[in-house]
Amino acid sequence: MGLVKHLTGGPALEILADAGYQGLGAQTGGRVVTPPHRKFKRNPPDWYEEIYERQRKAHSSRRIRVEHGIAHLKNWRALARHHGRREHILRIFTLCRGLTAADRRGMPVV
Repeated sequence: MGLVKHLTGGPALEILADAGYQGLGAQTGGRVVTPPHRKFKRNPPDWYEEIYERQRKAHSSRRIRVEHGIAHLKNWRALARHHGRREHILRIFTLCRGLTAADRRGMPVV
């Protein structure tokens, strides 16, 4: 089952993605939000450069929360080098979340 089919069939959520997913927003009805595409590669007009930078910064300031979350999860060795099947990753996320919650409450982590 493809990524587009998963995203269009699920709940109506806004997904912040990086530039590698440009074009996916049009395929999913605007659910995937990517940084703006650069229309002028050489000699852009001043007005365009200002608008582009403002849009890029607005997107990256929202996306930084996602990146920090991913980085926090990758501190766990099981996630940093996960090359296994995607079906098992949910169990690993759940385990890490439980261990993190127990650690914050001061409970002993076994």
